[in-house]
Amino acid sequence: MRNLASYAAGQWRTGEGGDTTLNAITGVPVARVSSKGLDFAAMLEHGRKVGSPALRTLTFHQRAMKLKALGQYLSEHKDEFYALSAATGASKVDSMIDIDGGFGTLFAYASKGRRELPNASFIIDGSPEIMSKTGSFVGQHIMTPLKGVAVHINAFNFPVWGMLEKLAVNLLAGVPAIVKPASQTAYLTEVVFKRMVESQIFPEGSFQLICGSVGDLLDHLTGQDVVTFTGSASTGHKLRAHPAIVRNSVRFTMEADSLNCSILGPDAVPGTPEFDLYVKEVVREMTTKCGQKCTAIRRAFVPRAQIPAVLDALKARLSKVVVGDPSVEGVTMGALASTAQRDEVRNAVGRLRDAAELVFGDPQNFSVTGADAHQGAFLSPLLLHCQTPKTSAVVHEVEAFGPVSTVMPYDDVADAIELAARGEGSLVGSIFTYDNAFAREMVLGAASHHGRLLIVNRDCAKESTGHGSPMPVLIHGGPGRAGGGEEMGGVRGVHHYLQRTALQGSPATLTAITGQWIVGTPRTEGIHPFRKNLDELQLGDTIKAGPKLITLEDIEHFAHFTGDTFYAHMDEAAAAANPFFGGRVAHGYYILSVAAGLFVQPDPGPVLANYGLDNLRFVTPAKPGDSLSVTLTAKHKNPRITENYGEVRWDTVVTNQDGKVVAQYDVLTMVEKAPA
Repeated sequence: MRNLASYAAGQWRTGEGGDTTLNAITGVPVARVSSKGLDFAAMLEHGRKVGSPALRTLTFHQRAMKLKALGQYLSEHKDEFYALSAATGASKVDSMIDIDGGFGTLFAYASKGRRELPNASFIIDGSPEIMSKTGSFVGQHIMTPLKGVAVHINAFNFPVWGMLEKLAVNLLAGVPAIVKPASQTAYLTEVVFKRMVESQIFPEGSFQLICGSVGDLLDHLTGQDVVTFTGSASTGHKLRAHPAIVRNSVRFTMEADSLNCSILGPDAVPGTPEFDLYVKEVVREMTTKCGQKCTAIRRAFVPRAQIPAVLDALKARLSKVVVGDPSVEGVTMGALASTAQRDEVRNAVGRLRDAAELVFGDPQNFSVTGADAHQGAFLSPLLLHCQTPKTSAVVHEVEAFGPVSTVMPYDDVADAIELAARGEGSLVGSIFTYDNAFAREMVLGAASHHGRLLIVNRDCAKESTGHGSPMPVLIHGGPGRAGGGEEMGGVRGVHHYLQRTALQGSPATLTAITGQWIVGTPRTEGIHPFRKNLDELQLGDTIKAGPKLITLEDIEHFAHFTGDTFYAHMDEAAAAANPFFGGRVAHGYYILSVAAGLFVQPDPGPVLANYGLDNLRFVTPAKPGDSLSVTLTAKHKNPRITENYGEVRWDTVVTNQDGKVVAQYDVLTMVEKAPA
């Protein structure tokens, strides 16, 4: 048995004494866990003074590249992690969800960071706001990293994914973290963390680890710190009410266990693909990770007429589940994380049986393959049936955090919506139906009580990620009992670690601060900006070109050449009757082509490609006889750190002979960097 170490202020430190954690399969002691002797205030200061400055000097792209490198490094050692994961009671599939799922989240945020965030250390949030008549006074929002530490207090059921799904987001945001894993499975978290530290991919102070109690850590939090918590709602509520968190308005995100539901549609009768998919999913959610998932299906709502068929199908499938040591061939479900957890589940099932009948399984007597049922934290899958869900509050209030689910009837869609809401807030709900009208009514009725809703039918089931799998690109969290918070959700999660600030000032000043040209900032004309490489190009570099006369012959030629003979371009009488045009007009894309012809410098040079347009608006129709001019201004530069080029955004305004705006948009190009 080994003593787990914490990583504090750049040093590995072993606590004194501590609690003993046991192998969930054999009951043999695995590790001793203690944080006694740690200076928690010093850990926070180390993160703020060492980790935070180092991370904030990096751009989002640089942090994203480090996330990718970390994912690759950890993947090289996953056999070591899998071997230890078995001690938590996990099967190979369970370990894959936890370990590879954690690595996948690192890779997902590495990709998101490079594709959706700027190669800068802050985010420009939204468009400028003109706040004066002449445009000399403007506003702009930006988002910058908090200068504190993210404290992650994690649950026992996912010792790897639970850590990495949070770290990926705060590290991409530029905020260091202190990770506190649950003691029951901290021995796996610690091994992964040691590999993270030894990789030296992230700068010192980027992350620290507490194995054991958090002591007085929360007493030292400031308004720049963040706390995330995954676990029971009761513990979360106590943490949220901590005096320092309340006094300093510390950002607090809670992801609590919830009574998630799955609903079988009225159309999904026996013999339909949706019926079979539903039965398979309920059993999978009961048995994956031995039911120890905050997203597992605890309440299965079924049309009243289908209750007998669903119960028979579930019992038939559950009868094939083999409980035991996952290393033994044929075993399909392992153990809970600890015997204490097993006993807690048994107690919860006892309370549920006050209102529900146990129709499959036995909490005390069941067979175990390849292990001692009394030494390990084993439990049979337990299926209950509650006939009166409207009058049985306990089935909507008590969660058995294990291989347990309760089947209940509903009478119509309104009834199903009401029953789903009785959970008082859930992380996820699922709907199995091929009736899109039913799906729509259920979603619009139940969405207010759920953080995520999965709709499954025969068309998407093969590639569906499943009821219980949070995905990095979608939010993970939920209202009410589920904690009222959100994690992940792609870039949305990054924003949780940033401070949004409204800037006010002159266009030139805000351009200098943000690195994005704002209308009203002086333009510079001279050398054609397409002749400048990325390093030479300056914000405000401008080309003005035109005018070009628009003729009826041009319009008709464009129409016939492209095949776009819409009446507004070809039929004078019909176009005249259109209240928007009052006569024939030029095609919008002809206007764009004219503008490009005016501003493009055709010779080979630093501009490599045009890869798109953003925010295109046609404002004033262009008619035969109008003359068009264009102003193209370098608006924003975003160098790529792995390529010899970067993106340039050009503010583009097309005007007519009266100075009226005909079209405005952003042109996006790839531009070479200066030669090395």
